[in-house]
Amino acid sequence: AASEENSVDAEVTSFYNLPVYTPQGRYLGVVEEVVLDLPNRRVGSILLARTSPKIVEGGHKVAVPFRWIAAIGDIIVLNHFPDRVAAQKRGRETEEPVAA
Repeated sequence: AASEENSVDAEVTSFYNLPVYTPQGRYLGVVEEVVLDLPNRRVGSILLARTSPKIVEGGHKVAVPFRWIAAIGDIIVLNHFPDRVAAQKRGRETEEPVAA
């Protein structure tokens, strides 16, 4: 079991800094964090940084559900992503990305 855990750890860390593209082949961002779903022992989502302001308003970080990933190799290709993501203002200080 220990060797299985190590291979999963190696697989997850290999996601870091991979460029992520939309189904249409547009650059979206790079993987900054991998969010684990510990109760189910799987990857829950990936957090993207350095996002394209053409797709994500303000170039904010955005979380993408792992189930939206179509392929992982030298890059990550998604099988679903909104055409545009706008920042929803919450109070004066904080903003949270939402699908537009």
